[in-house]
Amino acid sequence: TFTTLNLHYNRLEYGTLKQLGDALRHNKTLTTVDLAGNEIGNVGAQHLGYALRYNTTLTMLDLKGNQIGNVGARHLGDALRCNMTLTTRDLESNQIGNAGAGHLGNALQCNTTLTTLDLEGNKIGDFGAHHLGVALRHNKKLTTLDLRLNQIGTVGARHLGDALRHNKTLTTLHLGGNKIGTIGARDLGDALRHNMTLTTLHLENNNIRAVGARHLGDALRHN
Repeated sequence: TFTTLNLHYNRLEYGTLKQLGDALRHNKTLTTVDLAGNEIGNVGAQHLGYALRYNTTLTMLDLKGNQIGNVGARHLGDALRCNMTLTTRDLESNQIGNAGAGHLGNALQCNTTLTTLDLEGNKIGDFGAHHLGVALRHNKKLTTLDLRLNQIGTVGARHLGDALRHNKTLTTLHLGGNKIGTIGARDLGDALRHNMTLTTLHLENNNIRAVGARHLGDALRHN
């Protein structure tokens, strides 16, 4: 039985994406689809989003490096509200920005199946971190969130820290290559005093310095 389709880096055209979307609406065997690096844009994301509303078997969708933008993120976010099978979605390097993060965050508040979301390198900034932080307060399924290289500063770190005080499912959070600094490290450290589920936190290349590390160290005494 055909369960995996890998078409990454194939320069797929919009017409091809429409055909693929039509197929996914009716397919009952595919569980993994890899479309990384195809520059499908927001139109391609629209076709896939429509398909995901009806598909009941796909569990993993890789769309990294496809320039879907915030409009494409909206289409995929709308699909997440309806889809009940997808568990892993990779949207690394898609230029979704803070608006796209908002669309996905809104969807995560009601989605009950997605466990892994990769948003590395999407320039979501502090506003995007705020949207996702709100989502994490309500979401009860996501276990892994990758926000590396997203221009998240101290304000964004505070929003995520506030979310971690309430979230009870996230186990892994990637924040490497951002700009959270010592203040952001303090806020995340304060959150760790209350969070009982996070097991892995990546903070490489964040300029937290010795003061920030001390805040985290103090928090670990109570975590």
